[in-house]
Amino acid sequence: MLCVVGVSAKDNPKGVASGSPVVVPSAPAGVKETRERSGKIKVACVGNSVTYGYGIEDREHYCYPAQLQQMLGDDYDVRNFGRSSATLTSRSPMAYTKQPEYRAAMDFKADIVVIHLGLNDTDPRWWPNYSEEFVPEYRALIDSFRVANPKAKVWVCLLSPIGHQHHRFQSGTRDWHEQVSQAIRTVAYGAGVGLIDLFSPLYNRPDLLPDALHPNGEGAGILARTVYQSITGDYGGLRMPLTYSDNMVLQRGQPLVISGTANAGDKVEVSLSNLAKGAATADSRGQWRVELPAQKAGGPYILTVKSSPLKGKGGGLLIKYNNVWLGDVWLCSGQSNMEFMLGHCATAAQDLAEAPRQERLHLLQMSAIAATDNVEWPQAVLDSVNALKYLESAGWQTLAEADVARMSAVAYHFGKTLTESLDDGVHIGLICNPVGGTPAEAWIDRWTLQWDYPQILYNWLTNDHIQDWVRGRAAKNIAQAGTKLQRHPYEPCYMYESGIRPLEGTALKGVLWYQGESNAHNTELHERLFPLLEKSWRRAFGDADLPFYFVQLSSLNRPSWPRFRNSQRLLADRLPYTWMVVSTDVGDSLDVHPTRKQQVGQRLALQALRHSYGRDVVAQGPSPIQMRVDGRSVVVSFDCATSLRSSDGAPLRSFEVAGSDGLYHCATATVEGTTVRVEAASVPNPVSVRYGWQPFTRANLVNEAGLPASTFIF
Repeated sequence: MLCVVGVSAKDNPKGVASGSPVVVPSAPAGVKETRERSGKIKVACVGNSVTYGYGIEDREHYCYPAQLQQMLGDDYDVRNFGRSSATLTSRSPMAYTKQPEYRAAMDFKADIVVIHLGLNDTDPRWWPNYSEEFVPEYRALIDSFRVANPKAKVWVCLLSPIGHQHHRFQSGTRDWHEQVSQAIRTVAYGAGVGLIDLFSPLYNRPDLLPDALHPNGEGAGILARTVYQSITGDYGGLRMPLTYSDNMVLQRGQPLVISGTANAGDKVEVSLSNLAKGAATADSRGQWRVELPAQKAGGPYILTVKSSPLKGKGGGLLIKYNNVWLGDVWLCSGQSNMEFMLGHCATAAQDLAEAPRQERLHLLQMSAIAATDNVEWPQAVLDSVNALKYLESAGWQTLAEADVARMSAVAYHFGKTLTESLDDGVHIGLICNPVGGTPAEAWIDRWTLQWDYPQILYNWLTNDHIQDWVRGRAAKNIAQAGTKLQRHPYEPCYMYESGIRPLEGTALKGVLWYQGESNAHNTELHERLFPLLEKSWRRAFGDADLPFYFVQLSSLNRPSWPRFRNSQRLLADRLPYTWMVVSTDVGDSLDVHPTRKQQVGQRLALQALRHSYGRDVVAQGPSPIQMRVDGRSVVVSFDCATSLRSSDGAPLRSFEVAGSDGLYHCATATVEGTTVRVEAASVPNPVSVRYGWQPFTRANLVNEAGLPASTFIF
């Protein structure tokens, strides 16, 4: 079991919960108050309307400086010198240095100055014209506070987010916001001052920005917590990501990066049994990273992480993780057919008997707190969803410990096939986080969509870029929400923010993806989304060549599916490090959740064995590479086959040909080596051929390994 020894720094200083508004006994001192509080550390919060607390109910108690005062306690005197509409540029009539709040802040002679300016400089009147003046004017502002108090410690803040709902987002604000933030980084470096990131903590919480600009009380609490951490260095002591627990699998064959958070300045020591050890110091943001040499497969090991705080900052913490293995880690994700439970699989009786004996399989299950069934969610679920707590995990488990009946059937059969095929005794870690009904756009990060596909973000519950079933089901689930900003797993970006962001930086062998049912309404939009998803995840996991193995949609009586399946085939051919498996032969005409998942998992494993492990195996069915017209026939050539046949010994089915009139007719198909000759008496001059072009198809072309051919059209 996980062993924790020692006492860490307090997780919640002054009893304030992270991200929650706090109640203070009285309003903080205003900028007009001149009374000195002797012996206290004076903190000046300088800024615009976000600092001021515009739009926050009971602003004087819930603006971020007021909440910061509560967190810091009686040893500090925190004052709010925020001014709504204030700019940094002196060209504006609302230049901060022209406001009474600036003069009051100078008179305060603060020991600590926290500056958050620049949001209003994204106005088209200012940034396009005066951007080159921004850095020198910011430097001059910092210098003025140093003149007022030569011992003052100054922090400048990266801008808090401006959401896509802002009326100028696409006309310039998005771009200028990023440019201003880059300029602020330059200011911090050049002036030798601290940099506080107020962007990241709120970027994935649009529900806390009611007008896409100003945080509400809870959002202000998150800003206060962020400033508190920077001022004090208190990040709650040693903490590790959710991917660390007993029974974990770490990726073999590449440098082992162990990372987490600790209090700023803490020394963190890491050791992996007697194999390797290293140390690092937590930076000003509380982040630390230790890189150990790459290791071969093996285990079990003990991973030890120990923090040693700076003198006078409390006790350290020692964490030991037991039964740690070096092996291969696979992320298994998507929607309901990846989520489909082993206990419901066609081979469930045998699988459930065998699964606990799969000693080389490890499972990190990230499960939804509420299914996306046709029900209204209670408020407690809605609140958790908004807080990005839709998925929960008990950490890594062996299959002897896990509730295997509820694990992904596809993931299980994939992992089982790998362990049976790999002869080096390697352990396989399966991270499973699929959620039924989720569309591809929900799994793409916000930054990517804001820059590459912003149209899909707007008014998503009524946005016809999103499948109508998806919007309808989400509306049903959140019907009891008391806010128009209620979030849902089907919302663009949401599953990335709740299900992928906690995994960022994890070293993976590859990704298994089974999704598309919730995007099959619009093939062309999916052709834009899927490459963005791959781009998004490869950046998240720091691997530009991260392999993706995905499952093509199966057979089902839905009219758009043949075209969608063909599109998936073409995507697999076009995208780098991307491979597809066919599942049309194990579909169900009436059920979107076919139960024959053993074949799907095995086929994914075959692709992985060939492309990720370099095994000489037949990994996929016949792949059409070209067609040619030969008199009254069309001859289709196939790759990935040394011979062709029908799967059931019957004549080949589901081939059709069309002439120049575009009308397709059922055709006779005959195998000729690795080609198929197709012809129809009613089409004397064929120009096109297609295969498996029915929503539910009984197409039966396979190769020598019995693997099926994909739906295709030429």
